[in-house]
Amino acid sequence: MNIGLTGGIACGKSTVADLLVRRGAMLVDADRIAREVVEPGSPVLQLVVERFGADMLLPDGSLHRKKLGEAVFGNPQARKDLEGIMHPSIRALMRERMEQYERQHPDKLVVVDVPLLYESGLQSMFEAVMVVYIPRTEQLKRLMSRDGLTEEQAEARLQAQMDIENKKAMADILIDNQGTLVQTEYQVEAFLKGRRLL
Repeated sequence: MNIGLTGGIACGKSTVADLLVRRGAMLVDADRIAREVVEPGSPVLQLVVERFGADMLLPDGSLHRKKLGEAVFGNPQARKDLEGIMHPSIRALMRERMEQYERQHPDKLVVVDVPLLYESGLQSMFEAVMVVYIPRTEQLKRLMSRDGLTEEQAEARLQAQMDIENKKAMADILIDNQGTLVQTEYQVEAFLKGRRLL
C-alpha cells in the first residue's frame, strides 16, 4: 500500500513521517527529491538559470535557494514558471522511487511526503492521503516560534498554502497533532493496526 503524507507548514508532518518510518514504512521525501533534481550540472538547474539568471547560482555551482525563494515569493508568474520547470522531474522521480519500493518491499507501507500535495493536484497518485492537522491558530504560533518569524511573515507563508481546514476535510486519514507526541504515536499505531501493517 502507498499513501501520500501532507499537512500544513509547522503541523508536524516530519514527526509523523519519522513515526511511520520507525515502524517499518518506506519513505519517499518530495523535498529531498526537489533538491536532487537541481544538483549542479543537472538539466533542471540549467533551465532554472536560463529563466531566472546566473545569479541564482552559488560560487560552487549549486542553487542559491534563498535567492530563488525571494525571486518567486509573492510573484505568481515566476512561481508558476519555476513549478513548470521543476515539477515534471520531481513527479517522475517520486513515482519511480514509489514503484521501486513497492516492487522491492511489497509487504511494506510506502509513504510519500509531499508538502503541497493538494495544491499540486497529486492526490490521484496515491491509494490514500494522510493529513497531519493542527488548528490554524496553533499553526501560526508554531511557525512563528519554529522559524523566528513575525506574525505578519508567518501569516504570509500560511496564505501561500491551501488552508489546513480544507486539507483536513479532504483527508482519507487524519492525524490530529495538537496533543502530545504520545497521543500522535497512538494515532499512527491505530492507523497501522487498522491497515494490518504493524
